[in-house]
Amino acid sequence: MILYQLLMALALPVFLAHQALFGARGALNERLGHGPAPLPGLRLWLHAASVGEVASARWVIEALVAARPGLQVLVTTNTATGRAQVQRWALPGVTAALAPFDSAGAAGRVLDRWRPQALVIVENELWPARLRTADNRGVPVLVIGARISARSARRWVAIAGLIRPLLEGIDWVSAQDAESLARLRALGLPARAAGPVMALKSIATSPTEQAQSPFPPPARREETLLAASTHEGEEGPVLDAYLASGRFSHLILAPRHPQRGEALAGMLKARGIRFAQRSKGEVPGPETQVYLADTLGEMAHWYAMAGATVIGGSFAARGGHTPWEPARQGSAILHGPSLHNFAAPFAALDRAGGAIAVSDVADLGRALAGLDGAAQTRLARTAAEVLAPEGDGSEVIAALLQALKG
Repeated sequence: MILYQLLMALALPVFLAHQALFGARGALNERLGHGPAPLPGLRLWLHAASVGEVASARWVIEALVAARPGLQVLVTTNTATGRAQVQRWALPGVTAALAPFDSAGAAGRVLDRWRPQALVIVENELWPARLRTADNRGVPVLVIGARISARSARRWVAIAGLIRPLLEGIDWVSAQDAESLARLRALGLPARAAGPVMALKSIATSPTEQAQSPFPPPARREETLLAASTHEGEEGPVLDAYLASGRFSHLILAPRHPQRGEALAGMLKARGIRFAQRSKGEVPGPETQVYLADTLGEMAHWYAMAGATVIGGSFAARGGHTPWEPARQGSAILHGPSLHNFAAPFAALDRAGGAIAVSDVADLGRALAGLDGAAQTRLARTAAEVLAPEGDGSEVIAALLQALKG
């Protein structure tokens, strides 16, 4: 811990200078722990990394606010886009801010201002100074949707002197899958802290999923392909596979980071592709080849329009993104080889024939060429069965509500 503190102390001036020069509005104050103040009443601090993580936890936040009227929830994220997503929800009692720098001073200022009954961590955001500071103030720490890949577990073994005390100080954990729970236990999580296994994304819902589409689909669903949450280096190859397959008349291209929209628009222009761009309010028509969906919070619309979805992050060594959302929307799933973020659900899908695994772009083109409407329906039906939630999340909510009584 001492070495970690020294390293973070050395990094702090550089980090703060970057935030001052390039950070979003209010970034520096919030990173130092001088963020928004709460109203009187019961309080909770929930931290998630970014857009995907806060989206997966939305149903949890809504359930807690409904169960405890007047509850004040501070949601912190590592990114300005994550903060903006929470702000757009406009949920009663919910305040969004950038996460404080991982130092005792910054975290302490947030804890002293908010005095939360509990700190809830989403997935694997286990920042040592923040957790130690919460423990020193007697604030219970609970983790929901915890996940750790085999690769990350091997890395954590190398810093066991830091990780074991960290895990021993956590009060309660609900892991995303049994494998993650077993790895956390092996690394030092006490048996008393092990809660139910529950994948947050398996039961996550949002108003967007029930909301009316922003425009009529430009093509039949079986002719529409979605590339969801793509990263740099993936869009060009996926575009090549889409064009080569001849199966789909329309591609929805939804980058993980919408700020890359202009760069992707430039790529499409250079290739002579007929496209429309969501961030500019453009609506695709029958002649549109690619719809560039460079906005946040609308992915459910695109899943609903697409008969098949290519999982972003699985071709760019990013570990892949959620399979639950396309499965819930009835969109057939195709993925590349990089899946460590969601290894267990993708393995279950592949075993059951609920997804198509491809090794490279040429393989993707061939898979798309054979993916007619009937095949899409079979894949989607199997995926929905494999990824059906094992519970309604009530055990997770009950544990969090119990912490709020403290």
